[in-house]
Amino acid sequence: MPPPSRLHRAAVLVLEGAKPLDVGIPAQVFTTRASMPFEVRVCGAEPGLVTGGDGLSYHVAHGLDTLAWADIVFIPGYRFPDREDPPRTVVDALLAAHAGGARLAAISTGAFALAATGLLDGRRATTHWHYTRALAARYPQIRVDENVLFVDEGSVLTSAGAASGIDLCLHILRGVLGVAASNHAARRLVAAPYRSGGQAQYVPRSVPEPLGERFAATREWALHRLGEPLTLEVLARHAAVSPRTFSRRFVEDTGYTPMQWVMRARIDMARELLERSERGIEQIATEVGLGTGANLRLHFQRILGTTPSEYRRTFTSGE
Repeated sequence: MPPPSRLHRAAVLVLEGAKPLDVGIPAQVFTTRASMPFEVRVCGAEPGLVTGGDGLSYHVAHGLDTLAWADIVFIPGYRFPDREDPPRTVVDALLAAHAGGARLAAISTGAFALAATGLLDGRRATTHWHYTRALAARYPQIRVDENVLFVDEGSVLTSAGAASGIDLCLHILRGVLGVAASNHAARRLVAAPYRSGGQAQYVPRSVPEPLGERFAATREWALHRLGEPLTLEVLARHAAVSPRTFSRRFVEDTGYTPMQWVMRARIDMARELLERSERGIEQIATEVGLGTGANLRLHFQRILGTTPSEYRRTFTSGE
């Protein structure tokens, strides 16, 4: 994490054929504002006009030297990624940025440019489902997972199609600024506050739309009642389906079982209370439905690998 004395630096690398939504997601999510202490620079292989995909072109003000400046580099998807590697100058600049401590995050087919650096060899990665087989064939050392929305391997991250780029950006925000900032950004984007990176990219069979809407309403209903007992039966009753049907469809929708989702929602609520209030651990545990401070500490450690007290110190130290 960069020192609090300066803004976090994010670079968006626009390659030939870049897809407009993929470029826009990190540029908009991390835009500089009071609630988002990031400075964003959009760059290309060199300053000037870059021909994009889908009938659009981009005029970028910065070249590859921006990658050495950045704390995190986003590589948006681009058209025909399986036809040829990116220019050697781009690959070398990505490698140099990574060696200097920058994280590299690919959106959709941007994974091909990241793969060309060799940094994904021996690691899990994903890309848009249409290109997962091509990625695996071109770079057999990568463990390509076609059934996830994004993969976080620490210093290198990859995501699936464009919408999952939002999930990846929110995931990054939660790690850097905390869950309150991530939730604030999600509300600004009118996006889901979190989706599991392990959620499938697409459902192989159709789900009736009214049922999908009902489950979304049940999740929203539950988020306002986390302090109350929420069992599988209670959730299924609200959705007006059997517990078995609810459980199966819920996993398809979210990537979590209902009880896993409830637990993570409670932990996220606890994180926000730790960040934004001075409530004690016992009080927070009661408010989020975990009963006791010991129970909160247990699940906090299991899910986040830290304690509530340490988490509070981390995300309030700059206040």
